[in-house]
Amino acid sequence: MKHYLINEIFYSLQGEGYHAGQAATFVRFSGCNLQCPFCDTRHHEGVRMSVDEIMEAVGRNPSRLVVITGGEPSLHIDSALISTLHDAGKYVAIETNGTNPLPEGIDWVTLSPKSGMTEGGDRIVIGRADEIKVVNIGQPLDAYFSMPQRAADTIMYLQPCYEPDVARYRDNVADTVEKVKQDPRWRLSAQLHRYLCIE
Repeated sequence: MKHYLINEIFYSLQGEGYHAGQAATFVRFSGCNLQCPFCDTRHHEGVRMSVDEIMEAVGRNPSRLVVITGGEPSLHIDSALISTLHDAGKYVAIETNGTNPLPEGIDWVTLSPKSGMTEGGDRIVIGRADEIKVVNIGQPLDAYFSMPQRAADTIMYLQPCYEPDVARYRDNVADTVEKVKQDPRWRLSAQLHRYLCIE
């Protein structure tokens, strides 16, 4: 029986993107194939869990929305787990950097491309994204609108990069808000969980 390397499973509100404000069960996989300097997630440790163990943890919560995240969940996720979640009536969303193929059947794909990965979609191998969420670290932004993963109905989110230093974070939030105001093709992703002080 296959076991998945899971960092944590927890119940909270989605703080980012299209599903912000909705109750969700988060299944965080361990490990990532990138080393982004601004990463704010501790995802290096984990425990091996079977599908049944994952489903037992997910089943403790009443939400239909299950967010598969990481780390980089595409290193681990497969159609068997997705099918089992669907059989339990769950709606499956994934947050991915897009550098590995995804199995079929995922209901909502959030692509979070990292800086330097947007020219013609290089290094990004997934074919579609329901939303593209870009972390603002001061990089040029026009290239994100020509990514091949962007369809006519793909929602484009710009999110301020979190900084532990309060003043720097405040400046980044202000810069991100201004960029959204200057180019209304963006929507602001505000990381509500930070402001609400929840997981």
